[in-house]
Amino acid sequence: MASIIVDGRTYPANPEHNLLHTCLSLGLDLPYFCWHPAMGSVGACRQCAVKQFKDETDDTGRIVMACMTAAADGTRIAIEDPEARDFRASVIEWLMINHPHDCPTCEEGGECHLQDMTQMTGHTYRRYRFDKRTFRNQDLGPFINHEMNRCITCYRCVRFYRDYAGGADLDAFGAHDHVYFGRQTDGTLESEFSGNLVEVCPTGVFTDRTLSKHYIRKWDLRTAPSVCVHCGLGCNTAPGERYDRLRRIQNRYHDEINGYFLCDRGRFGYQFVNSPRRILEPARQHRPRAAESHADSEEALELLDEAAARPHRTMGIGSPRASLEVNFALRQMVGADNFSPGIGAAEEALLNETVAVLRHTPARIASLAEAEEADAVLVLGDNIPDTAPRLALALRQATRHRALARADQLGIPRWQDAAVRQATPDECSPLTLATPGATRLDDCASRTLHLAPDDIARFGRAVAQELDGEAPAVADLDPQMAEAVRETAAWLRDAERPLVVSGYGAGSTAVLRAAANAARALHRAERPARLHLTVPECNSMGAALLGGRPLEEALNAIRAGEADTLVVAENDLFIRADYETVSGALEAAERIVVLDHLQHGTAEAADALLPAATFAEGDGTLVNNEGRAQRFFQVHTSTAEIQEAWRWLREAGRRAGRDDEFDWDNLDVVTRACAEAVPALAAIPEAAPGSDYRHKGRRLAHQPFRYSGRTAMRAHKSVHEPSPIADPDSPFSDSMEGHYGHQPGSLLHFAWTPGWNSVAALNKFQEEVGGALQGGPAGVRLLDGAGPGEGDYYGNAPEAFAPRPGQWLVVPVHHVFGSEELSAQGQAISERMPEPYLAVHPEDAAQAGLDLSGEAWGLLEVDGQSYSLPLRGDPALARGLAGLPVGLPGMSPASLPAWGVLRETGQ
Repeated sequence: MASIIVDGRTYPANPEHNLLHTCLSLGLDLPYFCWHPAMGSVGACRQCAVKQFKDETDDTGRIVMACMTAAADGTRIAIEDPEARDFRASVIEWLMINHPHDCPTCEEGGECHLQDMTQMTGHTYRRYRFDKRTFRNQDLGPFINHEMNRCITCYRCVRFYRDYAGGADLDAFGAHDHVYFGRQTDGTLESEFSGNLVEVCPTGVFTDRTLSKHYIRKWDLRTAPSVCVHCGLGCNTAPGERYDRLRRIQNRYHDEINGYFLCDRGRFGYQFVNSPRRILEPARQHRPRAAESHADSEEALELLDEAAARPHRTMGIGSPRASLEVNFALRQMVGADNFSPGIGAAEEALLNETVAVLRHTPARIASLAEAEEADAVLVLGDNIPDTAPRLALALRQATRHRALARADQLGIPRWQDAAVRQATPDECSPLTLATPGATRLDDCASRTLHLAPDDIARFGRAVAQELDGEAPAVADLDPQMAEAVRETAAWLRDAERPLVVSGYGAGSTAVLRAAANAARALHRAERPARLHLTVPECNSMGAALLGGRPLEEALNAIRAGEADTLVVAENDLFIRADYETVSGALEAAERIVVLDHLQHGTAEAADALLPAATFAEGDGTLVNNEGRAQRFFQVHTSTAEIQEAWRWLREAGRRAGRDDEFDWDNLDVVTRACAEAVPALAAIPEAAPGSDYRHKGRRLAHQPFRYSGRTAMRAHKSVHEPSPIADPDSPFSDSMEGHYGHQPGSLLHFAWTPGWNSVAALNKFQEEVGGALQGGPAGVRLLDGAGPGEGDYYGNAPEAFAPRPGQWLVVPVHHVFGSEELSAQGQAISERMPEPYLAVHPEDAAQAGLDLSGEAWGLLEVDGQSYSLPLRGDPALARGLAGLPVGLPGMSPASLPAWGVLRETGQ
């Protein structure tokens, strides 16, 4: 640890950091633009100027840029020196010369970093009276608005998009004061991380286009701490609402998970909350289903009451996208023997294997932050950019550690981002990808193998055997794979922080076991291995830990007459199991009650519909893929008859005379009951403080202190303003009254401090800039990995893949836009979704006589399903495979991989 002197006071400092990072970590105010804690320094804006002195006798000093100067021991600087202040004032004046006077109409107004820095620097009057530089804006797609005239040339956008996220279609064009940041031509930004430009840009050049459709001032958005519901990683989010409609999603910092960035599915997938397909009021539907339905909460509840009164004749089906509390309440109603978590048999087998591997493999479970720190990575089976996009961004950063080590040898500080990249352009930490087809990480991979799932499993097991001779051997490896095995094993053995990644993407338990073998072999080789396994949905892990009957078994029990009533909570069964099984069970059931927030096939078949709250209107607990339980809180109270599904179930249980079992006054009680009933979930009450948490006797503020117009929001309907409705399940007030500032990390949903209105205010709430929150991390780990150090390897490696004449091995293909159920209901995401297709290797197509000219269609029969789809050639797909997109609207579910028959139809 070093010491630096700032304006005559001595402070501790880390000499590996620069002065700007250090000053901000110390809580000092120093303006900046181009620097970003996740991306380092380039010295482009010159706004963070300070006066540096040689020693205590130097009274002249020199102007230096704080972001480009190391915080070396004994460094003496002055932030408040008049010359330094004048220099910073002149810089901001130059930057503002071409900036338009449009703060009153700019969508960034109110949380603009440029506004904050202008005020901090004291620039309040513009002397420039001539024509301003003007640009033509571009159409960048459904997510991002573009207003180049606001640009101050900080280069943050291209540094994030191109250097950090690996995008190739956004760049800087021109020179001097005519630099243009955009695409070569108009068109949708291709990267799945483009939405981060909204928060990375310190001005209003890139703004949220989905917010623009129902724009509101940022200080009038009520927010809450929440968790992304669009994959299993558990990224933290901050949804914002106004007039009881969800308006946007922002990143909520979690140093162990998503850090500063979200994927576009997580940021823009929220539009399903405002969908016209929302179920907004109870409905009693009479058979035949085409009969007119009407809203009647009492009639709809009567059917649920009957189900609660006859649990032995009722089957309850939950959902991996519903909270633990909802699933547990349904389990409590029907009994553990009549409960299913709503997961198909194939997916349940993968989830159960995932839990078993994480519990029994000695490698510790890697968080996203730890994945980013890995210096050698092996990915088996999963197309990570499509199944777990934020993990892909972390792995891209992991490939930079060799470059950073080389920079250390050259004496270049790691925060000197441009210098490091220029000095080490070809240095890349090893990343091996073994997947059925190409991924968007291939460009930074050291080795890629496109293989069938069984061959991927064989490859992973062979790596384990190369690392530890006691691991089961894999016979008959071809020379090319054997060379890849030796090279990958050497990379992992030499690494200080090796990581093995796998998951559900390939649909193969053999691949998961291969990942477990590789992690165990690393452990036995005395390497500190970590393991990261993906899961498909926001509460897939929670559903697996809760347990229950497989979905198909539950549906067949109804068909067999074991139960005559079906209660479904937040699940469309038609996307979980084949049509015949689902429709047969729905026809056999005498009563069907569905609690959900979106209309779908199962809801249409229901006798009673009860509107369930989404994540925006309710509170609950989700468990992510690393076994971390996290709490989400409602951002607003719905004006319709909407409540969390567990409340509907509780009400029905009480009406059925089961008061003792449903003695739940609020979420805290349900959560504790779940923890007591399920040992694997015993720690979930620790995920966040309870509803009784207070800061010095005060609730926490739900709204910014500048929130305006609450007493006039409904004046067009009535002059009588209703009282705010407090959330009984959280410690938040339903107004701007309450505590602002430091609070537990699980509850921090917006960062504000005097002078810092933009997202950069987060600096004031971290232990050090870019580090942990002062209030601690959100959530609690239910699984910690590090199972028994001494244990058996998985044996019985699968046979090498061999094509079958006249058949194709059909493998699942995932898409970041479209393969997830909820986000696919949003307008913006739907514009990025591909049309269904069937992918085959061009050489395989030629041998089979299939036409890939673009006009031909193929009829695929697999897993009892038939698909008529356009044929698409994919030269990166492993030979002998056919790629079938999963999750796209209209696509029937199938248990993949599976052998299928394909013939051209010519449609």
